[in-house]
Amino acid sequence: MSGSIPVTVLSGSLGAGKTTLVNHLLSTAVDRDLAVLVNDMGEVNVDADLVAEGSELDLDDGVTELSNGCICCELQDDLETAVVRLAQDRSFDHLLVESSGISEPAPVARLFTTESRVAALYDVDALLTVLDTPLFLDCFGGESPPERQGSEDDRPLSDLLVEQVEVSNIVLLNKADQCADAELAEADSLVGALQPDAETIRSEFSAADPDRLLGVDRFQETAVDELPGWKRALDDGGHDHSDDSDSHDHRHPDELYGVDSFTYRRRQPFDPEQFAEFLRELPSEIVRAKGTVWLAGHERRITMSQAGPSIRATAQGPWIASLPEVDQKMYRSNRPDLEWHDDHGDRRNELVFIGTEYDEAAIRETLTGTLAEGAEIGGSTDDPFPTEAGEEAVIREL
Repeated sequence: MSGSIPVTVLSGSLGAGKTTLVNHLLSTAVDRDLAVLVNDMGEVNVDADLVAEGSELDLDDGVTELSNGCICCELQDDLETAVVRLAQDRSFDHLLVESSGISEPAPVARLFTTESRVAALYDVDALLTVLDTPLFLDCFGGESPPERQGSEDDRPLSDLLVEQVEVSNIVLLNKADQCADAELAEADSLVGALQPDAETIRSEFSAADPDRLLGVDRFQETAVDELPGWKRALDDGGHDHSDDSDSHDHRHPDELYGVDSFTYRRRQPFDPEQFAEFLRELPSEIVRAKGTVWLAGHERRITMSQAGPSIRATAQGPWIASLPEVDQKMYRSNRPDLEWHDDHGDRRNELVFIGTEYDEAAIRETLTGTLAEGAEIGGSTDDPFPTEAGEEAVIREL
């Protein structure tokens, strides 16, 4: 929007270097007056104090002028109130929102893109994720994955890192000095697999050219090419479910180093116990897997999400084919593009696997071996999958 203030939403795990990056931008982006909103995870906003270091002013009231004319505001108010107040009370060229190390950037960006008083004042410039590159590699390929960091729902760190990368426009591969060239190449390829259109920038101590991070206009809310890697892999594979044969869609990204993906589609349900065991034994070479699952004995769709060692399943709405015929007709009339099988309706398995140097044939064979003989098989007390809408189950964790 013309005349609106550009916003960069900054995310990254605890200790990745977000605050160091903010301070770097404050000291080097001398041609811009920056505003900074800092949201720490504790009652004491340590990051805000660190951002204010070097200033002769204190953070007594949560808003202070820093040495280069920027503003630092603790999120004592909710975010919407804070950003509107900033735009009304102060004059600045660019807003940085540094989210907590346990936060996902997408909900923050959504505030600036929905129809609201905030969206009328601001325009998202980019979603920027700072990675602790050695930690990132450990999460998806290390022999001793790091312990998960505290969060409201106590989710593993690998889950958060994946979600931060998948919605990013720019990824800063920080602490590059602690990685060998081959490790940096692997990190580049992993980021490319998770978000093919993200620009990666290698850095030490979060030192990066401000012109590559600010005023880049990389955020496109609805652009098809901004889809995360798992969604693109599914879309690229086509949607022919006319029979129950294995789908052998396989993607070889030209620009990725050692990372590719394949999709698995079948119009036959998985046996819940056997499928759960397959997931628990999923090889470490698979760094990301996601999709929709049809389980025997279950009337609801299940979404499966794997990120490194963490695998979770969530129950969604019912399969349309499980509804009364009158409801089926209503839903189908409202969704003309819905793929519908004569025997199975909308029920299907559709999974994408992204990884490095995995044995695709072996994974497919094992996965096919978990298919149930009939849709009514299931209901065992050993079935670990959720049954109520919105319910989540941990299938594998650290």
